[in-house]
Amino acid sequence: MSKIVKLKKGFDINMVGKAKQELADFAPAQTFAIKPTDFIGLQRPKVLVNEGDTVKAGTPILIDKALDQVIYAAPVSGKIVEIKRGDRRKLLEIKILSDATITHEQLGQVDIVSLDRDALAAKLAASGTWPNIIQRPFGIVANPADTPKSIFISAFDTHPLAPDYAFALQGQEKYLQAGIEALAKLTSGKVHLNVDGSKAVPTVFSNLKGAQVNKFSGPHPAGNVGVQIHHLDPINKGEIAWTVTPYGVAQIGKFILEGIYDASKVIAVTGSELTKAAYVKTYMGASVSTFVKGNLNSGHVRVISGNVLTGEKIALEGFLGFYHNQITVIPEGDYYEFMGWAKPTTRLSYHRALGLLSFLTPKKEFVMDSNARGEERAFVQTGVFESVTPMDILPVYLLKAIMAEDFDEIEELGIYEIVEEDLALCEFVDVSKHPVQELVRKGIELIQYS
Repeated sequence: MSKIVKLKKGFDINMVGKAKQELADFAPAQTFAIKPTDFIGLQRPKVLVNEGDTVKAGTPILIDKALDQVIYAAPVSGKIVEIKRGDRRKLLEIKILSDATITHEQLGQVDIVSLDRDALAAKLAASGTWPNIIQRPFGIVANPADTPKSIFISAFDTHPLAPDYAFALQGQEKYLQAGIEALAKLTSGKVHLNVDGSKAVPTVFSNLKGAQVNKFSGPHPAGNVGVQIHHLDPINKGEIAWTVTPYGVAQIGKFILEGIYDASKVIAVTGSELTKAAYVKTYMGASVSTFVKGNLNSGHVRVISGNVLTGEKIALEGFLGFYHNQITVIPEGDYYEFMGWAKPTTRLSYHRALGLLSFLTPKKEFVMDSNARGEERAFVQTGVFESVTPMDILPVYLLKAIMAEDFDEIEELGIYEIVEEDLALCEFVDVSKHPVQELVRKGIELIQYS
């Protein structure tokens, strides 16, 4: 039975630079990269190609020796121009110079009806689409041998300047439907499709069958799939659920219907420092320079693959992350502000004492830079973390338990229900300036590998 969930806790970060709902005519990216660092939990990466090899979209280029049935595939066709490694030969990037016209490996269409659950999982794992399926707890690429109790899809995003899935996925209805049908066969429970309850259900999602449609409304992080799981079917110790983004569902559906690995996606190019903020059609792993260079209001900027809360800082010549659906460009905040905390400010802040004017103008959009305006200090318990976390957990106590490496407390206080993005807002409102998301990952790894 569908559910309606109205959340009150949270905080919307309104920023200048939202993408207009139009496809921009940026020059297409020439270089693409697969970054093993995008895939949390990938333990022993093995490269399947060499520099100079030619590949097609869908050609296997990487596996994890610890889960070798899952293929990580080339997003485009072209030539492997660099296999970049860091300290101790850590694999950082596999770069591909793309062809002018993308050609695909022909993987063969899939008849969902004729395949049993394990055979379908094996097909998806070998297709390159499987890394879209993420396991909770831990937020890692799912194991095809596991059967989750349910699968969750968040059809809206409440992060700052987030893309509108209804616009980005328009015309993809048949692929979304095929993807949902495939996912339904992989779980012993339900497929949950969660939509924005404050608006009418977009056409691209309204006619999909085979999933339970739930409505969520409220401030960020209402769009986080972890928050939605918590209110629909919480994860206890020993249980597994899977999550997939709408992009991932469509990609799985395209493989089912057309027998190809299609890494194309429409992403939002956003941020206050851009001359033109719009949507662009590209491929996973695209070099972002073609969308940013020549499109800047100023030269001193921070480029982020993803959003400002959970995204990754990248170079101007960096690459779009596998799971990222937007690029954000904001002013760089590498300056020192003497006694800045004591000055009257018009900046956006969750705290009334620090940003009173932002409370008087709740609809105003703000230009925000990357300056943390302070450094780590004593962990002050103010109750503010709980006020922006719409989950029945105690974030402060959980984070302190992680710092103390108290395994029993970490488990009891809710580590199985969260990943970094679920407490990212706590990092934004934290007057103590702690690396909350780093602490969450540390806690997850303490439990995962204990």
